[in-house]
Amino acid sequence: MAEKPGWSGRFYEDFEVGDVYQHPLGRTVTTTDNIWFTLLTQNTAPIHFDHYYSAQTEFGRPLVDSTFTLALVTGQSVMDISQNVFANLGWDEVRLPHPVFEGDTIYSQSEVLSKRESKSRPNVGIVTVRTTGYNQDGVVVITFKRTIMVYKRGHAPTIPRPKLAESGEEGSS
Repeated sequence: MAEKPGWSGRFYEDFEVGDVYQHPLGRTVTTTDNIWFTLLTQNTAPIHFDHYYSAQTEFGRPLVDSTFTLALVTGQSVMDISQNVFANLGWDEVRLPHPVFEGDTIYSQSEVLSKRESKSRPNVGIVTVRTTGYNQDGVVVITFKRTIMVYKRGHAPTIPRPKLAESGEEGSS
């Protein structure tokens, strides 16, 4: 049996300007997601949780909290963009061209816009991406630029791994 490492994310050296990463996981937004997020963030706008109120708006139903959409799409990008992050430096140009509704499934992709060496930290580089989130119909629901400091190969903290039993030894399957 050969032990093979799982995906551990990209390092600074792996990013190329112009590359586009199709993030593999979609996520269907539920009513519970929307209600819990509004409660956790103390967002009291009834457009997010009051069906009677929302029915009277042009949307006719509750809108998903836009900061939930930002958090979800950022999270979807972590596997490809910031698995080896040193620091998140910020978001810019956040745009929400179409609402997200409960029941929508959100997908995303990111394009590498720029990369440069860090002037103050030789073990990391700075990468800027444009991330786009879209729903099940391909309609763009959010875009933003995100800038991160990402470790160079060989400089990220390590993750402890258990020593696996050899094949045929007690405890192996």
